[in-house]
Amino acid sequence: MAIRHYESFDLLNQLQREVNRLFEGNPPQHTQTEAELATSDWVPAVDIKEEADRFVIYADVPGVESKDIEVTLDNGTLTLKGHRQSSKIPEQRGYKRVERVSGSFLRRFALPNTVDAAKVSARSQNGVLELVIPKSQQAQSRKITVEG
Repeated sequence: MAIRHYESFDLLNQLQREVNRLFEGNPPQHTQTEAELATSDWVPAVDIKEEADRFVIYADVPGVESKDIEVTLDNGTLTLKGHRQSSKIPEQRGYKRVERVSGSFLRRFALPNTVDAAKVSARSQNGVLELVIPKSQQAQSRKITVEG
């Protein structure tokens, strides 16, 4: 019996992306193209949080070492790219199913022009990649006192 890599949520995730794309009022400038999806073996789940002075992105990348993650910011597009090494699982060890996906991943996000690209930082800890994207000072709102 051959080992079969089972990726249970691939079709569901693809369907979710397509439905989200349908209901977006203004489609983002940079979306993941079919070619990019075809070159990705898996897509890490992300949470994006907006705070008053910054955006924070958390990406689940368990089993991916920091040296295997590349983060770039170019023309308002943040790109996460990396690779999770596959462990060689010989059939003789008794495995009947392998669900943990390995290989390369790619995610792209269109950022607003209010971010301070020079101060973006990234760190990986316990399988979670944290990206901190500060907003530029002029983009932050402030309360203005009305004199009268």
